[in-house]
Amino acid sequence: MTGPIAAEVAGEPVPVAEVDGREAGLRAAPGAAALPAPGTSEGRQLRRWLTQLIAAERVVMIEAGRRGITDRDAPGPLRILPDARARAEIGSLAAALLDTMPLARALFADLAADVRVPAKDVDDYYARNGHRFAGPARRDAAGWRVFDPDRRTRREPLPRVRSLIEAELRGAAGRDKFARWLDIACADLVRLRPGFEHPGDPGQPDNTHRH
Repeated sequence: MTGPIAAEVAGEPVPVAEVDGREAGLRAAPGAAALPAPGTSEGRQLRRWLTQLIAAERVVMIEAGRRGITDRDAPGPLRILPDARARAEIGSLAAALLDTMPLARALFADLAADVRVPAKDVDDYYARNGHRFAGPARRDAAGWRVFDPDRRTRREPLPRVRSLIEAELRGAAGRDKFARWLDIACADLVRLRPGFEHPGDPGQPDNTHRH
């Protein structure tokens, strides 16, 4: 017997005990003081989010198995999520998967392998954002490219920075493709039980977002 069920993924149960174990691990880890107290509205939302993560991990395993993918040659997290902007774009659930699950990163690489960036997109990006390539740059704490203010009116020639722009646009397109795949696959395969609804579900009582 698996006991109470938090969700089903492709018909297979996700026991509440698995959510309990994941929460216990978080509460035993450094930084646990920042977590919401158990039993509160925020604490229940944390458990909902953990259920989403566990279910998404199983969805990744199903798709990786279907494609014959292993985590042997998975890229590192920073190859996929180089900065805070990339994390914000892809969303917290996908970012957590890619941070902690090499198999998810291997699947990302497979999904993104055929992403191509048209030359016109590079040209347009340079026309709008050429100041981002005004000579040597550093990245601030949030991951944004930062330049010396007195150099912002100068641009590196497009041929010199084309490969950088292509890499940025290809990375963004890959993240978008992975996030859309994850949303569709989870909607198709995951069924959540009462009390473990999506944290943003307006029908569950702990969703405090109101208009």
